[in-house]
Order: sequence, then structure tokens, then C-alpha cells
Amino acid sequence: MKQSQTFIPTLREVPADADVKSHQLLLRAGYIRQNTSGIYSYLPLGKKLLQKIEAVIREEMNAVSAVEVFLPAMQQAELWQETGRWFSYGPELMRLKDRHSRDFALGATHEEVITSLVRDEIKSYKKLPLALYQIQTKFRDEKRPRFGLLRGREFIMKDAYSFHATKESLDEMYEQMKQAYTNIFTRLGLNFRAVIADSGAIGGKDTHEFMVLSDIGEDTIAYSDQSDYAANIEMAEVNVNYPRSDAQLLTVEKVETPQQKSIEQIANYLNVKQEDCIKTLVINVDDELMLVLIRGDHELNEIKLKNALNAKQIEMASDELIQELLQSEPGFIGPVKIPSTIKVIADHAISSVVNGVCGANESDMHLVNVNPERDFAIDQYEDLRFIQEGDPSPDGNGTIRFAKGIEVGHVFKLGTTYSEPMKGLFLDENGRNQPYIMGCYGIGVSRILAAMAEQFQDDQGFTWPKDIAPYDVHLVPIQMKDEEQATLATDLYKLLTSYRYDVLLDDRNERAGVKFTDSDLIGVPVRVTIGKKASEGIVEVKFRTSGESKECKREELLDVLQKFGGN
Repeated sequence: MKQSQTFIPTLREVPADADVKSHQLLLRAGYIRQNTSGIYSYLPLGKKLLQKIEAVIREEMNAVSAVEVFLPAMQQAELWQETGRWFSYGPELMRLKDRHSRDFALGATHEEVITSLVRDEIKSYKKLPLALYQIQTKFRDEKRPRFGLLRGREFIMKDAYSFHATKESLDEMYEQMKQAYTNIFTRLGLNFRAVIADSGAIGGKDTHEFMVLSDIGEDTIAYSDQSDYAANIEMAEVNVNYPRSDAQLLTVEKVETPQQKSIEQIANYLNVKQEDCIKTLVINVDDELMLVLIRGDHELNEIKLKNALNAKQIEMASDELIQELLQSEPGFIGPVKIPSTIKVIADHAISSVVNGVCGANESDMHLVNVNPERDFAIDQYEDLRFIQEGDPSPDGNGTIRFAKGIEVGHVFKLGTTYSEPMKGLFLDENGRNQPYIMGCYGIGVSRILAAMAEQFQDDQGFTWPKDIAPYDVHLVPIQMKDEEQATLATDLYKLLTSYRYDVLLDDRNERAGVKFTDSDLIGVPVRVTIGKKASEGIVEVKFRTSGESKECKREELLDVLQKFGGN
């Protein structure tokens, strides 16, 4: 491709509204352009990278016998109403009406559509298992689109769905998909980890995320420094064996704590450790108010609480509700002498508190020497806190460390979450109707592009791996008006393309410095410069990542490229 005939609008200045390096470089190198907040156009270079990423994905999906389809982006509301997600998904679901005032949604995901398709066609266990996938644009009205392609309102996704007659069949496909994802991200050269995760709005159980390690990642990964254990911090289990002091239990006393509301304030004011304080939270769990107890040095993990109680929705109670329930303002509430109708859920660490501190349910007052079970009852103990760096690894091997990650893939065991409410049924081998047992497997294709852009870069621009780069070779004649340079450039272009190299020929009438700057910015793995020695048939070959350069004769160029691994 001649550079003068393609569309690569490079920028010299860093765009003011681009916060992270990958976003800046994708804009500066002419891979993408923003249309509006969270919505982007992919220019020729960006489209070529997407096609290469998609090719790897298709190869690995086909290898596990998944079959490609293409589903509608506009989805009728009735399908989402069957599962209840029309009402529960939230404002991220983009909704619209057609000219007949019928409700539709722009596809944020496709569980309902694929289930409706299969339920109409697959009626027997003999046609199962079945795995279908697509690569398509998705739409989510993100509250805060940010970091370019990493969190947008319109994005490209590969989503696959599998249908099974037995849990064993689903387990087998799940492991195959996990391995396929591992193959995909390995082939793309990404530094990633597979981590235990939460299923979120998709539903289902048994799920793993694939996270690319990056300082700009929005998710925190908890991993062992001595094993392969890794989990999203929201799902990381905590070792529940807490040592308990054998100190004598003291008598409860009420003490004044004027305006001392936070755990930090209380600990400093009473000269106690934060771990000796009991944090009491009033949580609205599916319209039932409960007290949740967390040790003062820990933080409540709301996802763990939601999962432990099998709740649909949880939220912090308002100040007004707390006042109505306990006749106290927040900051001074506690579990002692509360109405017997209020359920108390505690993190396991609360059992280790001896002679602790909690609110007295009275403004500016706290209780000291409080002990669980003696002074207040606990209905249920659960693992409710966030794991902390330095905690023992849940698998018993090593210590927990934290890292930031960008989620690029997610695999779920959905079970019958969608097939049961949508009556997706098949006849089993005994002639009985059974709901499909389903799996769901997603990859953020445009997110991969952003994650790769974050990983493969230096101060000059992109350093793409050779198998993913938009072009194999960048031919850069210093002066196209020079007949010998132009002739050699044209001859080399024909030669390399005949050997199936994808070549970008910079035939622009630009200064050498501009051409070299653009070449480094774009990130083609090999640059072949044609300059003053063109009359001798000598060119300079420079490798983008290593910075190594060497001169070679025209007839040696193919050998040099093949040693680099170009073909």
C-alpha cells in the first residue's frame, strides 16, 4: 500500500483529552478518531489490527468446534422481559422505540437473543452440545467513558454461547474455552492472568476473567507470590482462621466520643487499635434492613455480601432509615441491644475481637469492652471483607500481592439462568423436557487493541509484535523525486509483495525526519530506508523493537527479513 493513497492522519501534539499513553498513541499514530464521548472510528491501521486480532480469535474458536453466527444488534424488549433483565439491567442498557412505539434495546450482550434462537431449533439432546459465537459491536451507556477504547459506549466484542444436556458437558466446554482464551492471549503476546471473578449482570456461577497486567487497569488482582492462585479482588477468598486473644473479658462501659465517627477517629481518640473496633453498617438487602459487622481494619466487600445472602440488590441504608431503625445517627451505631427483629451478619474476623469498641446507638457515645456472642448475637458468619495485600493466600501457598489489570476476556458457567425463564427446553434421553445448561464466553476485541497499545510502546510510538503489526515492512525512500531511490523503492515493493509481505511504501513528498518520526509512531516492525546508496543497491534495515540497524544489498534483503521471522 502506498502511504499517499491510504489514510494515516498522524498528530504531532498529544491530544489534551487523552489521559493514558495507549489512547494518546492510538490517536497520534492515526489508528482511531473519536466521534463523541466513548464512540470511535477505526481508521485503516486500527482496522488492520482488529482484523488480525479477530483472525486469531476465529482460529481458536473454530479449534474448539464453535461455529460463527451474526446476531441482531437491535433486540426486542420482550426477550429481555422474559429473563427480567429489562427491568434490572440498569441505565447502561440503551433502549429505544420504533415507529410503532415498540420497545427495543441495542445489544449490550446477547444471552436472550441466542437462547431464543436455539430454543426454536434444538429440541433433542442428540443435537447437543452446540457452541455458537459472533464478533459484533456492542452498546452500553457507560456513565464515565474513559481511557479511549478501554471503556466506551460502543465497542467490539466476541461473544460465544454453548448449550449442553449435562453439567459434565458444560464443564468440558468451559475448560476448552479457558484454554482457547489462554491460547489467544498468548499468541497476541499479552502479559495476562486468568483470575477467579464475579459474574455481575450476566448471572450464573463459576467464572474466570482474563486480565492483562497494566498500571492503568481498573481492576485489582489479588495473586499469590508462590502459586498460580489469582482472583479479582472482589472475589478473592480470605483465610477465616483468625487468632483470638485469651485475655479476660472485661465489663462493658459507655464512653463519650464527641464527634468521633470514623474508625480512624475512634481508634485515635480511645487509643486502641483499629482491629479492636467493630464497624457496624446498616444495609438494605432486597428491602430488608440488616446490620453487617466488619472489623475496623477491614472493608466490606459488597459483592461477597450479595453472594452470601443470595440477594438481588443491596445498598447502604440512608441516614433517615438508620435514625428510624436505631434512633441514632451514623457513626455511633452498634449491634448491642438492638431490636430482635434485626438480622446481624458478621465477617469471620469479628469472632476474633476481644474487649472491642462499637457504637452505643446514641450520639457521641461508644461502648468499650464489647465481646461478640456475650454482648450481642450474630445470626450468620460469612467471608465478607476484601482481601488485603500481605494476607495468606487462600490456597495455603504464599502471600497475597496486588496488581492492576485490564479485563479482556470472561468465561461463565450460566447453568439454566437463561434457559429456565425463557423455556429453552430439549428432550433428554428419557423423553423428558429439560432446560439447556449454558455457558457464556466473551472477549473484548477493541479492548484487546487498547491493552496491546498499552503494552507494546516506547517513547517514540508503538512496538507491535510482527504477527500483529498492521504491516510487515515499512519502505521509506528518503527522496521520491530522486529517480534511483524511487526506482529501487518500487522494485523492492514489488519483490516483497510477491513474497506475501504486507508492505507500506512511504511515497510522500515529506522530509526524512517526518517520515522517520511517523514510521516509529506507527510501529511497523521493520523499516527499510532507501537513501543515498540507492545507486549501489544498498538499503538500511532497522528493527523497530530492538533499534538494531544494518545495511544490506538489495539481493540480501529477503534473507535478512526471513532471519527476522518476517514470513
